[in-house]
This record gives sequence, C-alpha cells and structure tokens, in this order.
Amino acid sequence: MPSISTELYEFIIKIVDERVKEIKVTREEFNKLVEEVRQLVKSIDRLAEAQKRTEERVDRLSKALEELAEAQKRTEERVDRLSKALEELAEAQKRTEERVDKLAKVVDSLVLAVGELSDSVKMLKVEVGRLSETVGFGLEDIARVVLPGWLQRHTGIYVEELRREFFTVNGEEIEVDLFGEGLKDKKKVFIIGEVKSRIYRHDVEQFYRKYSKLKKVLPRDKLIGVLFGYLIHPSARKQAQKHGFYTIASYER
Repeated sequence: MPSISTELYEFIIKIVDERVKEIKVTREEFNKLVEEVRQLVKSIDRLAEAQKRTEERVDRLSKALEELAEAQKRTEERVDRLSKALEELAEAQKRTEERVDKLAKVVDSLVLAVGELSDSVKMLKVEVGRLSETVGFGLEDIARVVLPGWLQRHTGIYVEELRREFFTVNGEEIEVDLFGEGLKDKKKVFIIGEVKSRIYRHDVEQFYRKYSKLKKVLPRDKLIGVLFGYLIHPSARKQAQKHGFYTIASYER
C-alpha cells in the first residue's frame, strides 16, 4: 500500500470533518424543517376545522337568509293584501261619503219640507182656531136659545138671558162662555156654562178648575155649572155628575 503523507492525511481529515459538519448542519435543518412541517400540518388541520365550522356557519346563515327571504316574501304578500284591503276600504269610505252626502241632501230636503209642513200646520191651526171660534160662537148662539128652556123644564131654574162674561180672580182674567142670573124656588142663582162641539172627560175637569176659581167671587151655594155641546162622551157625563154639573147636548130639549 502506498503511504500517504502527513500533509495529505491532515487535509483529508479536515475535508471529512467539514463534510461531517455540513451533514450535521443539514440534518438539524432537516429536523427543524420536519418540525415546521408538522406545525404547518397542525395549522392546516386547525384551519380545515375552522373552515368546516365557517362552512357550517355559512350554511346556517344561508338557511337563515333563505328563511328571512321567505318571511320577507310572506310579509310582502301580507303588505300586498293589506294594501288591497286599504284600497277597498278607501273605496268603501268614498261610497259611504257619497251616500252620506246624498243622505244629507235628503235630510236637508226633509228639514225644508218639515219647515214648510210646520208653516202649513201653523196656518191650519189658525184656520181651525178661526173655524172653532166660528163654530163655537154659532154653538153658543144655539145654547143661548136652548138652555133657558131646558133648565126651566128639567131643573126649575128660570133664567132670562145667557151671555159671554169675564171675571177677575186674584188678578187672573177668567172667560166664561155662558153666564146668567136666574131664580130657583124664588132664590137667586148664577149659571156659568162651557160650550164645546165635543165634550170629553178632560173638558169636564178643565171646566171644574175654572168653576172652582169662580166660587171665590160668586156664592158657591148658588153657582150652577152647565156644559153644552153637539156631542157629549159618556165618560164626560159621568164626571160631570160627580161634580154636580149639567150636561146638555144640542139636540136635547
């Protein structure tokens, strides 16, 4: 075997040491790289898990958005129905206002007609009052002719004349259709009479109130009450008997 010089040997040893050193450095870096790869893999795993969770959240969010979109759609449908209902309500309100306007016009016409009717009624009352006065005076004329004979034949009262008379009682003026001074059994009496075409129970009571007031200015024990008319209701005759009044119909003699 050929011999190697000391210088060459040392040179070779130096080169081998440097190579070993280089190899050592390279393995440490490799180990470090392996560790970094492991950490990277772990990070990738964590990132994949996070991505999975993100995707799940995105799915839930997507579902929620779909539900929100569906709810929005239902809301829009409800709004459309509400809008339609409001339009129908507005149209109904418009028709109602038109009807109210028509009704107001009818009421105005009715008020006007009632006013005209009221005026007509007032005029009719005036005419009826005039007619009543005419009939009343005509009936009073008949009473003035019929009553003296009737009183004498049925009650023994003699009265020469009956007339319309006015009395004042406590400052109140009281009008009497018929008044006359007469004699009964040679004693003086006073006849007061009410003349109406139709005599009912309330007419008797009205005459009784007038009669009661006149007893303050005429001798009450000498006061004779008489009601004269075309028609005398049975209830009026009964009530007149209760107060001691005579009731005479125009056809009675």
